[in-house]
Amino acid sequence: MSDAVLTRENILKVLDQFLDPELGRSVVNLDQVQDIKIAPGRVTIQLGLTTFCAPLWDELAQEVRDLVRKNLDSAVEVEVKISEFPRAAEKLGQIGLKAKYVVAVGSGKGGVGKSTVAAVLALGLTRAGCKVGLMDADVYGPSIPHLLGTEERPTLYEGKIVPIVVHGMRVMSMGFIVPREEAVIWRGPMLHQAVQQFLRDTDWEDLDYLIVDMPPGTGDVALSLSQLLPVSGAVVVCTPQELALLDAVKAIAMFRKVNIELLGIVENMSYFVCPNCGTRHDIFSSGGAKKKAQELKVPFLGEIPLNMAIRVRGDEGKLVDCFEDPVLQPCLSALCKNLVRQIVEKRRASPPLPSLSIL
Repeated sequence: MSDAVLTRENILKVLDQFLDPELGRSVVNLDQVQDIKIAPGRVTIQLGLTTFCAPLWDELAQEVRDLVRKNLDSAVEVEVKISEFPRAAEKLGQIGLKAKYVVAVGSGKGGVGKSTVAAVLALGLTRAGCKVGLMDADVYGPSIPHLLGTEERPTLYEGKIVPIVVHGMRVMSMGFIVPREEAVIWRGPMLHQAVQQFLRDTDWEDLDYLIVDMPPGTGDVALSLSQLLPVSGAVVVCTPQELALLDAVKAIAMFRKVNIELLGIVENMSYFVCPNCGTRHDIFSSGGAKKKAQELKVPFLGEIPLNMAIRVRGDEGKLVDCFEDPVLQPCLSALCKNLVRQIVEKRRASPPLPSLSIL
């Protein structure tokens, strides 16, 4: 095609096909196309996107480039500049939490690295530019404070709990309130009340994602969360061996029973690569979670290797440093991107309905 087709009007018609990753509607209709510059053989598009999809900005820019070349001029050079398009989160459910998406991270049993994966997801999304909160709902065994290396105590301001800010994300845990050596001995109603207070009375501000570290098993917390607010989706963590997969299947069944959509399965401690000889060892078997995900028609989000650096940095409260590790960084970043990719695909396939205010 000739450069004559490269008009602002034609480019806008093409961009009308590009759906906003958060709302699943045309970026043209949402006024997110901020500028278009046309020069001989070159088009520059300034596009506004929310931080909700920040981990995928590079991929989304490529999607726009491909769209313009395919529909207008395959030879044209297309530059896509993405800047933040502010859009506040709406309140979720009766609890009034302002978050665009709530991700519950669970497992059918303990000891599979669920809290580590929850913290990794929260850290990875924050580092990519998302506004993230991390809630430790594992009241009986809160691990998040230790993994993040903080022992601060939350304060109160104007009747709200001020969460601890760690590495740019807002964090709340029973571990900030109860001394490390003391046990929490509560029955179901008290557990429900604690979860409710963490959600309702904490000043989470305006979040893209609230990551909830669930306790292991299929008990009260999942029921409480499903009753208190619309949890958007769940991630199930397991290790590759058959015994762990049996419990992971139960966790998947639990989330489905309370109508929480499955975003995917993560296989933790997937394999071990010897640092001396480079040989791969499948200590707990390998690929079991991916196979089970296919059987249950659940997305597979990725593998995390059995790596000493995760254990050492977790014990030191420096889990965030794993994102600087040349071995771990690619798989951890891919895990976060795969999670957001699943969410964006679902949003685009079934856009959330706009809220209507009743006067």
